[in-house]
Amino acid sequence: MSSRRSRPAPLPYSTQSIDADDVGEVARTLRSAWITQGPAVGLFEEAFARHAGARHAVAFSSGTAALHACGFAAGLGPGDEAVVPPITFVATANAVLYAGATPRFCDVEADTALIDPKALEAAVTRRTKAVLPVDFAGHPCDLAAIRRVARKHGLVVIEDAAHALGARYRGRRVGGLADLTVFSFHPVKHITTGEGGMVTTDDDAFRRRLLLFRGHGITKDPAEMSRNEGPWYYEMRELGYNYRITDFQCALGHSQLKKADGFVKTRRRRAALYDELLRDVPGVAAAVQRPWAEHSYHLYPVRVRPGGPSRRAVFDALRAAGLGVQVHYIPVHLQPYYQKRLRTRRGLCPRAEAFYDAEISLPLFPRMTEADVRRVVRTLKGALGG
Repeated sequence: MSSRRSRPAPLPYSTQSIDADDVGEVARTLRSAWITQGPAVGLFEEAFARHAGARHAVAFSSGTAALHACGFAAGLGPGDEAVVPPITFVATANAVLYAGATPRFCDVEADTALIDPKALEAAVTRRTKAVLPVDFAGHPCDLAAIRRVARKHGLVVIEDAAHALGARYRGRRVGGLADLTVFSFHPVKHITTGEGGMVTTDDDAFRRRLLLFRGHGITKDPAEMSRNEGPWYYEMRELGYNYRITDFQCALGHSQLKKADGFVKTRRRRAALYDELLRDVPGVAAAVQRPWAEHSYHLYPVRVRPGGPSRRAVFDALRAAGLGVQVHYIPVHLQPYYQKRLRTRRGLCPRAEAFYDAEISLPLFPRMTEADVRRVVRTLKGALGG
């Protein structure tokens, strides 16, 4: 009999949490008369709006579709610019291009990777029409400072809160603070619909434009049509897309939303343990939380300090130990497409580039145990040489 101990199971950086209640809700919907756009969509939207503290919520087939719809709702088009931080998934900047406008990259704070309000002021031009702050890792941006700049220059604030369900800014939930707020329901996020997204807003006109854009630009509302020839009649008023989400996805989302606060509490407990265990580790800077924020910890990002092993060496050692660490994100302005199209280069956003060069996202998800966190930190210390 071998005396060697079996290796611990691999640990992903994140994964969904699906239980029997979720499966049951999806199964009930699949057995109903509705598969695509049915009553579950509206129920999920209403529940999500209440949860986020917003008047309206409009569901989409993905977070990217939701971002694209926000560009349309905000009236972005050719000749316009929208300010975007480079530490984000490419979808944030891509949505600006989809609308025919141009992303203008703005540097971030060195420790949080959130858009720097001072840099935002300097990035605004006469062509700027919107700003898309990103709540990186689940830490809300400084919305008050961003809105001051937005009011001064007449900008629409489209908050990319794909990471930030359950986060709070100065005591208020993210979702009811910006003109438009976007959430994602990809499986690694706080709740999932498989793929899916949501936009929250307090503005009735934005809601109407979001709904129009989601369904091919078609309306059946008599108040919005030029004429009405009968019950079958509809009009295409804008060039929209088929960005609709299904009823069974929304049934899953509605079930997941009931557990969202519990998921966030667990993430915060695991993050607090990371904070405690990493406090005196000299080779790494732990995740940051501002005093006015309540982080929802989609990610737990750390930065490898200079003077020891390289970020790549630490990353490879963690992966070799079965820990599914990741790096978030390659700055968007360094992607070949953007370098070719917008002629962006390294040096444009030096703080974002430095953050990327040092960052590793440690595993964090609701089903992680305290033992899992201790295993990650123990392996990280070993990789750092301590």
